[in-house]
Amino acid sequence: MTTATWTSSGHLLGLEGLTRDDLLLLLDEAEACLPVLRGDMPARTDLAGRVVANLFLENSTRTRVSFSVAARRLGAQVVDLLGSSSSASKGESLVDTATNIAAMGVDGIVVRCGASGGAALVSEHVDVPVINAGDGRHEHPTQGLLDLMTLRQHFGGTLEGRTIAIVGDIASSRVARSNLWSLTAVGADVVLVGPESLLPADFGSFIPSGSGRGSVTISHDLDAVLDSVDAMMMLRIQFERHDGDGIPDDYRQRFGLDAARAARLGAGVPVLHPGPINRGLELSAEVADGPRSLVLRQVTNGVAVRMAVLAGLLASDG
Repeated sequence: MTTATWTSSGHLLGLEGLTRDDLLLLLDEAEACLPVLRGDMPARTDLAGRVVANLFLENSTRTRVSFSVAARRLGAQVVDLLGSSSSASKGESLVDTATNIAAMGVDGIVVRCGASGGAALVSEHVDVPVINAGDGRHEHPTQGLLDLMTLRQHFGGTLEGRTIAIVGDIASSRVARSNLWSLTAVGADVVLVGPESLLPADFGSFIPSGSGRGSVTISHDLDAVLDSVDAMMMLRIQFERHDGDGIPDDYRQRFGLDAARAARLGAGVPVLHPGPINRGLELSAEVADGPRSLVLRQVTNGVAVRMAVLAGLLASDG
């Protein structure tokens, strides 16, 4: 694997601070993993003899399974520790759980937790690489990377000057935050779309301007941006973080992407969603399963991205 500054900390805790070159190198390394997933190349042995622990204290399907598949494709063994079956369910702290896992001789820990900054906290108390698989409302770096990879594939190269809409529950979304860092770092402009209750005004200044970064703007009117974007990234309404508050009763009518709205998009404008999809709310079935949808490609790219990250941090020369 090529050495890059993204590996200098020994962890992947977020995309904030990663340079354009860091991001593109990671994507190139992920692209090199795709032939393994397609069966065109044999499984790799970068992590033969290594043990990866998935410490998931929040529910997950795609991310957890994706990390497990990625680790095994690199020759590693995988241990899954889920919130309901770990000592965290008995009141043990995140740090105590992680340090005990590290003491068992694992070579890396993938952490998903409900506390923003939880993965960084773990990294301060263990001597093995830590990968953030989503921490509270903070970041979800591998999701941001796989989304970036999917968009770069779709557009056949650079995203500079492209306008990407991120639509929905921005306030709750660690995915939105990671995508803001990564997309603007490679020169894409981002328009955040959602109701005022789910899209705080301060998000307009979330990313510092200048230094070749793309811009960030805010809109509370989905219909007003449909004909000016190059890609649509829809987000899940995170009911579990709202207790029913702040979600407009007319959300689907105002911000759902149905077939009629999708028909107004320009030719070749793709639709992405990190999953799971609340079908009929954020996306209609026609759009989710239609020709614009890149959802399943995102899933495939997620394995490739996680292979690249695991190999970069855990391989013997990493």
